Amino acid sequence: MTVTLPPLHIDCDFDSGNILINDASDPRLTRLAIRPDTHSGHFQWFHFKASGLTPGQQHGFVLENAGQSSYNGAWTGYQAVASYDQQHWFRVPTRFDGKALSFDLAAEQPQAWFAYFEPYPRSRHNQLIERAKHLPGVELLATGRSIEGRDIPLLRAGDSAPGKRKLWLIAQQHPGEHMAEWFMEGVIDRLEHNDPTLQALLQRADLYLIPNMNPDGAFRGHLRTNFAGQDLNRAWQSASIDKSPEVFFAQSQMKQHGVDLFLDVHGDEEIPHVFTAGCEGNPGYTPRLAELEKTFRDSLCKRTVDFQQVHGYPRSAPGQANLTLGANSVGQAYDCLSLTLEMPFKDHDDAPNPQTGWNGRRSKDLADAVLDVLGQMVDTLR
Repeated sequence: MTVTLPPLHIDCDFDSGNILINDASDPRLTRLAIRPDTHSGHFQWFHFKASGLTPGQQHGFVLENAGQSSYNGAWTGYQAVASYDQQHWFRVPTRFDGKALSFDLAAEQPQAWFAYFEPYPRSRHNQLIERAKHLPGVELLATGRSIEGRDIPLLRAGDSAPGKRKLWLIAQQHPGEHMAEWFMEGVIDRLEHNDPTLQALLQRADLYLIPNMNPDGAFRGHLRTNFAGQDLNRAWQSASIDKSPEVFFAQSQMKQHGVDLFLDVHGDEEIPHVFTAGCEGNPGYTPRLAELEKTFRDSLCKRTVDFQQVHGYPRSAPGQANLTLGANSVGQAYDCLSLTLEMPFKDHDDAPNPQTGWNGRRSKDLADAVLDVLGQMVDTLR
């Protein structure tokens, strides 16, 4: 007997939502497309809600323009995430045929959300900032403004005593890389726990934290750019209040307070590993900086199986670094250890989890490991 299913309702009118409906008339196979970033041709991030699912039935979804996305090679080996409650996310069977990305759900409830990665909602961001502000020794040091007027909080953990190292961690310059703010939540969780290892770190250093550099792009469901279509991680030599006030704010605060370490937290679409990119191509790169990079990587490998040094980006030739990138720019300007930390949208192939892939929880755990490494290294940064 053929079962007639009612049509689905597809919605993305919410924080970080992104989808275009091509044809939703067949509830067994809904045809969709990813909407490009505002004022930019970049697209990859998707996030939508499907209502009217029939429990016990298989529902399929196809993103018909996935093959034209910014990183179309990223779909190979990728599994989409789904949730029935926006709290617990799991991977669903996914296929890429070179043109379209298709995924299925054997429905258990009448509605479900689907996304490129476990989203970090703006409401959770606001709660995170409020929680951090009420922790002993943590203050809201300054607040920038995005193009659309959203807050960009800068938190400082520590007493700013003379001589202390200034360690900067920023996240989500690329708004679709939601794992980056999950990482920052892990930092805040550790501050709240306030264990002896963290206390020892804060006796010698202050932490400067920007949990979300690109709130407009994140809210609008962008992959790569802010509201003006600017890739913030290509704006560090030309930041302006008009096009990239987010970077302008971060740079102005760095000039005011100084920088002894910079960690720019990201996610990579294609590489199924956690890794770092350094500043080896900077004109000011020295053996001292090379040794600091090596120590950081070696120490993090010892601390967690979720970090490795085999897979990553090609190394830049000496003097050939792209100084428009945040880590390169800051490393050059402040002669400090400066790294881009990348986490996967897929899974970490060295420590896979088929149910969740890489997710928010693992991003938070990585932050815990990174803080341990910073505690080991803080006295050697200068």
